[in-house]
Amino acid sequence: MGYARTSRISEEMKKVLGQMISKGEIKDPRINSLMSITNVDVTSDLSYAYIYISVFGSNAQESLKGLNKAKGYIRKELGRRVKLRHTPELIFKIDDSIEKGIKMSKLINEVNKKEEDSNE
Repeated sequence: MGYARTSRISEEMKKVLGQMISKGEIKDPRINSLMSITNVDVTSDLSYAYIYISVFGSNAQESLKGLNKAKGYIRKELGRRVKLRHTPELIFKIDDSIEKGIKMSKLINEVNKKEEDSNE
């Protein structure tokens, strides 16, 4: 029962955060529209929300700093829009799963190419 609730809250927070970023509601210049929210994990007691971001380009650390600086505003807006009695503490993290996936894909391609070369 609790899992469904936290899952719904996570999805709603992800949607609202994505809208805030895409519409430029967060005024920090380090946060741009090339950032996306890949996942939001809310703890079962709703005290923390782990927000995973992916940034196109190489300025992920700067975007993370901008989000942390605007954390108070973001939390206030999330509480208002998602209508939670207690808004979780926000913890922003960089989601590097896309880069890891690309790296793994390259390694697999290299192994396959070496295998093809040795079979010829």
